[in-house]
Amino acid sequence: MTKLSVNINKIATLRNSRGGNMPDVLEAARNIERFGAEGITVHPRPDERHIRYADVRALKPLLTTEFNIEGYPGGRFIDLVNEVRPAQVTLVPDAPDAITSNAGWDTVKNRDLLRDIVARFKENGIRVSIFVDADPRMVEAAVATGTDRVELYTEAYATAYAADPARAAAPFVEAARTACDCGLGVNAGHDLSLENLEYFAAHVPGLLEVSIGHALISEALYLGLENTVRLYLQKLQNAVHAQR
Repeated sequence: MTKLSVNINKIATLRNSRGGNMPDVLEAARNIERFGAEGITVHPRPDERHIRYADVRALKPLLTTEFNIEGYPGGRFIDLVNEVRPAQVTLVPDAPDAITSNAGWDTVKNRDLLRDIVARFKENGIRVSIFVDADPRMVEAAVATGTDRVELYTEAYATAYAADPARAAAPFVEAARTACDCGLGVNAGHDLSLENLEYFAAHVPGLLEVSIGHALISEALYLGLENTVRLYLQKLQNAVHAQR
C-alpha cells in the first residue's frame, strides 16, 4: 500500500501565531505516528515561519517512522539535512518568499546543480526525491541527477479532479509510468485530500508515498486528528482493493 507521510507544517504555523508551545509540534508528530501514519514530513523555510530548524533537530530522535525533510537546497538547508540525516530529502525549487510550492524542477536546466546536491546527500545515506511536474521529459531528465525518486506535484490534478477524475489523472499516470520505466520511485503531493486521494492512488502506477499536510490538518479541525489520519489510510487501502 502507498505510504502516508503527514506534513506537520500547519501545526507549527498555528503554534507560531501565538508564541509558546501550543500546539506541541513534537507531541503532534508522535500522535500522528501512533494513529498509523508511516512518515512525518517537514518543510523548513529560511524565515522559519512554520517548522523551525530547531524542530527538525528535535524531531529526529523522537520519530519511529520515516522522516522526510523537504525544501530548497540552499546552503543552510543542505547543512541541516546532512546533520539530521533523515530517511528522505525532497528537493523543491521554492523561492525564499514562496507561500507554498508552486512548480516542479526543470531537471534539464538544473541537471548539474541537482546532480551535485543529490550526490552530497546520498554520500550520507539519505534517499533523495526531486519535486517535478507531471511531465515525462522532466521525469526522464531526473535520472541524470542520480535521484532515487521523483515527487509528482499534484495541484493540477486536485484542481481538475471534480470535473473529470480520469482526465485529471492522465498526465500523472503517464509521468509515473515513465518514472517506473526509468527505474525511479514515485512519490506525490500537494493538495491531495480525502476527496481525491483514493482515485489518484488507485490509478497512478508505482506510487510509493504521498505527502499530505494542508488538507489533512484542515480536515482534522472538523473530524479530529486521529480519525482523519485513519480515514486517509483507509482511502489508500481502498485504492489497493480497486487495483485488484
